[in-house]
Amino acid sequence: MTNPVARLADERVDHRFKALPPDAQGLSVGELAAQRRNLFTGGFTTPVLALSAESLEHNLALLETYAERHGLAFAPHGKTSMAPQLFESQLERGAWGITAAVPHQARVYRAFGIQRIFLANELVDEVALRWFADEIDRDPGFQLVCYVDSVRGVELMDQALSDCRRPLDVVIELAAGDGARTGARTEADCAAIAEAVTATRTLRLVGVAGYEGEVPDATPERVRDWLDRLVALAARLDKDGRFGGTEEIIVSAGGSAWFDTVAEVFAQLPELSRPVLKLLRSGAYVSHDSGHYERITPFNRVPDEGALEPAFRLWSQVVSRPAPQQAFTNAGKRDAAHDLDLPDAQVVRDARTGEVRPADGITVTGLSDQHTWLRTEEGADLEVGDWVGVGLSHPCTSFDKWQLIPLVEADGTVVDYIRTFF
Repeated sequence: MTNPVARLADERVDHRFKALPPDAQGLSVGELAAQRRNLFTGGFTTPVLALSAESLEHNLALLETYAERHGLAFAPHGKTSMAPQLFESQLERGAWGITAAVPHQARVYRAFGIQRIFLANELVDEVALRWFADEIDRDPGFQLVCYVDSVRGVELMDQALSDCRRPLDVVIELAAGDGARTGARTEADCAAIAEAVTATRTLRLVGVAGYEGEVPDATPERVRDWLDRLVALAARLDKDGRFGGTEEIIVSAGGSAWFDTVAEVFAQLPELSRPVLKLLRSGAYVSHDSGHYERITPFNRVPDEGALEPAFRLWSQVVSRPAPQQAFTNAGKRDAAHDLDLPDAQVVRDARTGEVRPADGITVTGLSDQHTWLRTEEGADLEVGDWVGVGLSHPCTSFDKWQLIPLVEADGTVVDYIRTFF
């Protein structure tokens, strides 16, 4: 059977996909990629989002090396990209599986053959649970691991899975403090949940998990304190015999901001009754960004480990220069992430010469639906028709605005197209 990811190359290019060359209508994605068009001269319309092939490869390799060095497994959060081609690359680079937040994401993963899914949410939707039960029963090689954070949740899961032949693997979510999002607040709550799980036939307790990014007013010390609680919870549940039906115990944390602290604490995890899978779930690393994650990445604290590279650049054209201190391009909120930071003007491509230069004296001050507002200082060289390349903050809300993203080499050659499913 053909690899479902490979079949993405057979999809036809048409009006659904922003920025692709109009004369590519009717070509398959694979045929268009084989033409190796130039992003600037190959017929692409603006705005157009580009993903750097070199930076993407660098980031994939860096986290693979980091995880190996620290004895960690990783299941990158797929909600960042929702791109099966990137999932495949992550798995080829050593990922244990892919993390999901909601059933729709997991259905996309299964459509593209993902065999291990970590669902970082308590799942109480009866229809979704029965769909997962069918997947588990149909495919002996499929493993789903799901959060539980309440006794009531256990009851609902047990009812929906009553006909399932294989138990669903669950991990207890420990909240990262009183101000956190989801998760059981106390160890006593966790003990009650563990007791409820082990009393069912439909669920199997395989570990503990949480998200340290929710630690209130997070500092390395506070994150470490919460991780110590998570590790101690795993040890306590193991001592109480709550992991009796599993061959390995999962201890999972690690978003994109504190995985260095996770690595430190997990390295000190005491010996348990069976092997421990120390599982990171960082997702934003794959593209990184020019803003939020650029500021908070752990690689800023541990520079000897390497550095991630921003892989996104959104190109748009100046369509109005109404005043010496003002310009507008044709990209806006429909094209650019804006929930954490405004885009960062980085480079200008001169429409007359094709020369690319730094965007000196040019600042993004706002976004409308389809326009970027630019402030231009005295002497800033910018004309109508010029292309402006901006960096984007927050990968999770950058990918979701584009269904087909050109993968571009440093010289502008488009070598592939990344399909997303949001």
